[in-house]
Amino acid sequence: MSLNKVAISGNLGKDSELRVTQGGTAVLTFSVAVNERRRQQDGAYQDKANWIDCVMFGKRAEGIQPYLRRGSKLALTGHLNQNKYEHDGKTYSRIEVVVDEVELMNTRRETQQPEAAPAQPSEPAISDAGIPF
Repeated sequence: MSLNKVAISGNLGKDSELRVTQGGTAVLTFSVAVNERRRQQDGAYQDKANWIDCVMFGKRAEGIQPYLRRGSKLALTGHLNQNKYEHDGKTYSRIEVVVDEVELMNTRRETQQPEAAPAQPSEPAISDAGIPF
């Protein structure tokens, strides 16, 4: 038995890119920065970003694309896929995560567009009569 399952969380480095194949399948690509904190010889810690290439297909890819913007924090699960291709007579290999599930981790306020200034709160219409304090 083999197991091919990946779970990561991180931030997008740039907006996701959506394209459609000749067959009509939506393909969404994006890279997730997963930070790894390493202790240096002097005792200080330094963060190192590992960039993970991800791909998502179909209607779900089209639906989530508007929400995957630079800086968005997300968690995802999927499986690894190795692509091999040739260029100028050399064979190259690339591993990416094929996304099965994705969860946006930004708070609601972070994902909303800025709104107009809130209206001034009005005074309550309740009188002080009958309130013991």
